[in-house]
Amino acid sequence: MWDVTVEKGNAMPPHRYPLDVVTVDLSGASAKKGQVSFSPKGTTEKKEGPSDAPRHSIVVELKDVKVAPLPNKTGYPDAFPREGSKKVLDNPRVVVWDFSWTPGKATAMHFHDKDVVVVYLDNGDLSSTTLDGKTTVNSYVFGQAKFNARDRIHSELLTKGSQRVIAIELK
Repeated sequence: MWDVTVEKGNAMPPHRYPLDVVTVDLSGASAKKGQVSFSPKGTTEKKEGPSDAPRHSIVVELKDVKVAPLPNKTGYPDAFPREGSKKVLDNPRVVVWDFSWTPGKATAMHFHDKDVVVVYLDNGDLSSTTLDGKTTVNSYVFGQAKFNARDRIHSELLTKGSQRVIAIELK
């Protein structure tokens, strides 16, 4: 993963992607917060002229290794789709979801069958409760990105602030 910022008045240098990449825009003149794009391996990003506004993105490089989803034998639903989620991209490499937590409303207990990269689009605290009842509270900030390994069962609750994520499930 890398964090890319292009300052106002500067141009993004041309770049040839050696791997498939998913880009999540955080801010920019023509980009909306949470806008997602996919660039296949070997794609050359066009050199743009000077920017009239700064642009900030998280770029997730996808290794050439593919890991199949785990079979869900838990009896709990898969993490996605879930109530309130919106699928924004689906291809042979990733499924990308846009999801916001509702204050005071816990997600159903669910199973993560795929590895996932999460990009946080707000500032908020999420509690995660596992099957054995252990709860952990984590604070996440705008622009933070995190990898979470598959094979997890838990529920989540927004305990402070607000939180929206782009969840990139790896295939």
